[in-house]
Amino acid sequence: SPPELVWSRYIGGRPCAAETMAHALTAAKRGEGYLWIGLHNPSEQAMTRLGDQLGLHELAVEDAVHGHRRSKLERFDEHLFFVISTVAYVDRGEDEAAEIVTTGELMVFLGEWFVMTSRHSGPSRMPEVRAEVEQDSDDMPLGPSRVLYACLSVAIDDFERVAAQMEDDVEDCEELVFGDNAAQPDVERPYEIKRELIEFRRSVGPLGAPLNALSTRDLPFVGDDAKPYFRELAERVQQVRETVAAMEDQLTNILQSALARASMADNRDMRKISAAVAILAIPTTLGAIYGMNFDEMPELHWAGSYFVVMAANIIGMLVLYLLFRKFKWL
Repeated sequence: SPPELVWSRYIGGRPCAAETMAHALTAAKRGEGYLWIGLHNPSEQAMTRLGDQLGLHELAVEDAVHGHRRSKLERFDEHLFFVISTVAYVDRGEDEAAEIVTTGELMVFLGEWFVMTSRHSGPSRMPEVRAEVEQDSDDMPLGPSRVLYACLSVAIDDFERVAAQMEDDVEDCEELVFGDNAAQPDVERPYEIKRELIEFRRSVGPLGAPLNALSTRDLPFVGDDAKPYFRELAERVQQVRETVAAMEDQLTNILQSALARASMADNRDMRKISAAVAILAIPTTLGAIYGMNFDEMPELHWAGSYFVVMAANIIGMLVLYLLFRKFKWL
């Protein structure tokens, strides 16, 4: 087998003893459990060979090789094809330019006697999926649909975890803008969080329709006893979508408030500059008048003219300063 491929045959919710893949495939076709194949960044050659062995549609095989960014569910004659968008929260640490939310894809081929998962990017959550599959349950069916349920359940766990962590980020943004120490509103941080939130929404949003189809429509390889479990997953996704929408609205309000405060701060600075220019206009004007070197300026010949002019200069500047202080321009 190629290095990107692992497999196991399950009977009664538990993996069987080691055997060749050809033997496991033959036994699964006879109804002796089901075959679970796991892939990571599969090559086109490996996917083509597996597609021939499992009877996979060529379009689904192409998606498995090249990846597909949005969650979707497609029905083919011999199998179902499910694309699950996955997310993970990354603590930026000291790297302020790093992404907060990283995305990936997990693809699931579901047939009567097999299930194949193919992961393209994002952290591996297969140990958690395997533990979910092997967990004892009286009602959840033990067939391949249980693997699909486990993949979706673990992915939605990550959705909920990322949503909770991003709620903390939104609260931090609110503190940066409205906190007591927010002398200068920080606009960049809320914008970065909103950008990551949009990426998160693009991963969560498309998953609702496929889950509703699994829980309401009659699809092959998904029994009626499994539909309540997929319905519960659809409700969890809807809650995450509502949380994301609420955070987007909150961030929009924070951004608008931050921009308004920044604009007010700019206006205050402009008032201070205008007041300083007006005050300095008095000595500038007097200096310009007496710098023109006219001969017929009688006050130049008065003994106290210098002191009168300087006193008028100081008084005028002081009056303007007091007026600007009264109007809170300074």
